Amino acid sequence: MGFFDRIANIWKGFLSLWVSDMENRNPEAVYEAAINERVKKHLELKKAVSGIVYLRNKISSELEEKEKELRDVMNQLPIAVEDGEDEVALILIQKKDELSKAIESLSGELTKISAQAEEAKSGLVQFQGEIEKLKREKDEMLAKKSNAQARIQIQDTLNGLSTDADIKALDNVREHIDKLQAEADIGAEIKGNSLDDKLAKIREKAANSTARNQLEEMKRQAASKKAASEGASVKKTI
Repeated sequence: MGFFDRIANIWKGFLSLWVSDMENRNPEAVYEAAINERVKKHLELKKAVSGIVYLRNKISSELEEKEKELRDVMNQLPIAVEDGEDEVALILIQKKDELSKAIESLSGELTKISAQAEEAKSGLVQFQGEIEKLKREKDEMLAKKSNAQARIQIQDTLNGLSTDADIKALDNVREHIDKLQAEADIGAEIKGNSLDDKLAKIREKAANSTARNQLEEMKRQAASKKAASEGASVKKTI
C-alpha cells in the first residue's frame, strides 16, 4: 500500500468517526433520513407495481375481447354451414383457430402477469409495513433516549456532578446569599469596635463624668448651705 493510499485510509477513518459521532448526537435525524429513503423507494416500487397492474388489466381486456369474438364466430359458423356458405365457413373456421390460439396465449400471459401483480402488491404492502414499523421504532428509541438522559441527569445531580445551567445558577445564587449573610454577620461582630464607636463611648463616658461632677458639686453646695443654715439657727437660740 502506497503512502497516499494510507493517508486516504486515515482520512476515511476520521470521516467515519465524525459521521458516527454526528449520528449518535442526532438519532432523530438518522431515523428521519432512513424513513424518508424508504418512503422514496416505496413510491418507486408503487410505480413499478402500477405498471404491472396496468399490463395485467390490458391483457385481461384483450382476452375478454378475443373471447367475445370467438363466441360470435362460434355462433356464426353453424349458420354458414347450414346456408351452404363454404367459403364463409372456412374463413370463420380459420378465424376460430386464430382466436383460440390467441386466447390460449393471452390466458397464459394473464396467469403469469396476475401472479407477478399479486406478488408485487404483497411486497408493496410488506414494504409499507416496514416503514410503519420503522416509524414506531423511531418513537420508541427516542423515548428510550429521553428517559436515559433524564435518569443520567438525575443521577449526576444526586452525585453533585451535574453541569446543567439551572444547577449552576442555583449554586451561584446560594453562594451569593451566603456571602451577604457573612457580610451581615461581620457587621454585627465588629459593631462597637470601630474607631467612631470607641470615640462615641468615650464622649458618652466624659459627658456622664462631667454631669456626675456637677451633681457632686451641687450636693456639696447644698450640704454647705444646709450646714450654714443650721449653724445660724443654733446661734439665735443661744
